[in-house]
Amino acid sequence: MTAGRAGEKGVLMATRLPQSRSGAALTFLASWALPLGLLVIWEIASRSGLLSMRLLPAPSAVAAAFLESVRNGTLLTNAAISTERALKGLIIGGGIGFALGILAGISRLVEVVFDTSMQMLRNVPHLAIIPLVILWFGIGEEAKIFLVAIGTAFPLYLNTFHGIRTIDVRLIEMARVYGLGRLALFWRVILPGALPSILVGLRFSLGIMWLTLIVAETISSTSGIGYMTMNAREFLQTDVVVLGVIVYALLGKVADTITRLIEARALAWHPAYRMNPTGEATS
Repeated sequence: MTAGRAGEKGVLMATRLPQSRSGAALTFLASWALPLGLLVIWEIASRSGLLSMRLLPAPSAVAAAFLESVRNGTLLTNAAISTERALKGLIIGGGIGFALGILAGISRLVEVVFDTSMQMLRNVPHLAIIPLVILWFGIGEEAKIFLVAIGTAFPLYLNTFHGIRTIDVRLIEMARVYGLGRLALFWRVILPGALPSILVGLRFSLGIMWLTLIVAETISSTSGIGYMTMNAREFLQTDVVVLGVIVYALLGKVADTITRLIEARALAWHPAYRMNPTGEATS
């Protein structure tokens, strides 16, 4: 009886596996159908003259600019510089926001001291202080990293704070009944319970990170993707400008994909992350 059930389960798993793989392939193709379709329409419109090549070059022209910039090394060099700036700002700003969010979440005193100021500061558009930042730091690396840090701090602060404060109090009480100390309570109950909200904050911070960097690099920079696009604009190289926009989009997509992979791995225990959109458990 047991062997029969085990064999039946094995057959079901074997028949379900190809379906899950084919479903994943269809999902992947469907997610790229619209972008690819738009590229085809864009190419046709450019070649037929409906779109001016001077104002919006064809995808084939942008692809040629991509190959040339890879060949001469400008794209990879500038992309590496932009990525380094973005990550430095995220580590500094996101780290501060995350730490303050944890402290305010577990301590009423820290909340009273810091939360009001954080709520006031987050309502000030961080890009509006660019003139002040230039006066403080000049147009060097510090200014760009500072702007990215300011932009990325608040989403992580808010989501970390919210994640901790929305943990079921009964879980904390149960952990105390079982004799967990403060440190064990934090690592085993509070941090895992707040992790879904923290990772959402990280995804928001990544989006703001690239948005801030784009503005910072186009206003005052001598390197990076933003500098590359602004320099191309001076020489009416529209294909390079469009390439820069696409590179920013791809960098943002890569960052978001990495975060989602971390999310799937770190939250494998969470029921909501073991279910697919149809409500079925994923294996």
